[in-house]
Amino acid sequence: MAEYEYQVEMRNISKHFGGVKAVNDVSLSIRHGEIHALVGENGAGKSTLIRVLSGALIPDNGEIYFRGEKVNITGPKDGIANGVSVIYQEFALVPDISVAENIFIDEFRNKRSLINWKELRKKASEFLGEVGFGNISPAAPVANLSTAYQQVVEICKALSRNASVLVLDEPTAVLTMREVEQLFTLLNRLRDRGVSIIYISHRLDEVFRLSDRVTVMKDGMYVDTVNTSDITEQRLVNMMIGRDLEDYFPKRNVDIGITAMKAENIRAGHAVKDVSFDVREGEVMGIYGLVGSGRTEAIRAMLGIDPLDSGKVTLGETEVKIKSPKHAFSMGVGMLPEDRKTEGVVLTMPIKYNITLSCLKRFCNSLGILNLKGEDKFTHEFAQRVSIRAASLMDPVNTLSGGNQQKVAIARLLASDCKVLILDEPTRGVDVGAKIEIFNIINEMVAQKYAIVIVSSEMAEVIGMCDKAVIVREGVSVGTLRKDELTEQNIINYSMGVTANV
Repeated sequence: MAEYEYQVEMRNISKHFGGVKAVNDVSLSIRHGEIHALVGENGAGKSTLIRVLSGALIPDNGEIYFRGEKVNITGPKDGIANGVSVIYQEFALVPDISVAENIFIDEFRNKRSLINWKELRKKASEFLGEVGFGNISPAAPVANLSTAYQQVVEICKALSRNASVLVLDEPTAVLTMREVEQLFTLLNRLRDRGVSIIYISHRLDEVFRLSDRVTVMKDGMYVDTVNTSDITEQRLVNMMIGRDLEDYFPKRNVDIGITAMKAENIRAGHAVKDVSFDVREGEVMGIYGLVGSGRTEAIRAMLGIDPLDSGKVTLGETEVKIKSPKHAFSMGVGMLPEDRKTEGVVLTMPIKYNITLSCLKRFCNSLGILNLKGEDKFTHEFAQRVSIRAASLMDPVNTLSGGNQQKVAIARLLASDCKVLILDEPTRGVDVGAKIEIFNIINEMVAQKYAIVIVSSEMAEVIGMCDKAVIVREGVSVGTLRKDELTEQNIINYSMGVTANV
């Protein structure tokens, strides 16, 4: 057992950006060999606090202690020297070089003699074996690895630097269920070896399953640190957002109307073999499937983004062949893409122009001249409608939190005046508070007779928000569950092919 109580202590840390207090007098203490969850809404100050710990930011006030001794961290090198490694959602790997080269990339900066490649690969194999992934070839190019295996390489790189404090930021965002289990096994193994792990996640089920303690931040300030076993999910949500868990999925009472869109026997490439569903006016219909099930590929083929091999799409009572997303818009079908940063918004463009991107023609006269006052009024109305929080609508989208970026993408979709909306992972990477706001927006839309399709990998979201759900497994829609049938057991049975007791 270590002689010191805490591996790392951050005492009274403050960091301001102009007049904004990103972190205000926050203290955080991480014990030797524990998994410590750090939670809070987007904008709570979690990322800023971690950047101070790693040396990416210098605090305005406060002190940092490692193993009981005060240290001065003025840059990333100081963070690494004190044993801090941060693994972000976007990995810092070089895709075109090998696993071994990525793990020991620091050695190449200082190496002045010939490299013993055999020894390097042997050392890499030892690291991979120690963390339980000896099946990864040290000679393999990183670009050829799955996302989960790339994450393992990042962790091994951290261990090669003698990391004693490992920070993971939303590590399961793009992992399959099986890969998540592998990651959890690895993190528990590292904890048992004495590594202190700071685990940042919006997924509360992971926080409760994995962490020993949890620290809550809100509006740049420290709220509390508690043993995970001593708190309920209800209480944790309340600490994070000041609302009860029962408000998490807002209730609605909507009359469901006629069929707005129907898809029959959709086939596309190798991923989509036979997918069918229908959605009605005033209805939220879910599509659930494990990663790789073909759920998103089916939607992309229906909307003309990818080639459609066969199948039938009907809007109302009219069969249609949608050629492109633009063509879909013209017929009243809009899609919120899974990856908002590359497909949902233009990050460097102001919020205002993102909102009107899909409907500029309505503000142009016969000469093509924009009615700027009309555009301003329109964008302000839509920004208020979806509660976009920004100092100005001329701010670039990349200055917003993830939740507000998603709301900009939703505002653009609503501005297009489409009545059938397909939302692919609408709450991925956003905090609990922003999720509730997005759920409220969805409820408002169905109350106005929009037909909503939610494609989601979050089971709780499907159960809490959908009137019915289609389960897709290995490219085939294997069952439709009504509201009263939407349970975790039924969804798991269908998605894994165990339907005998459903």
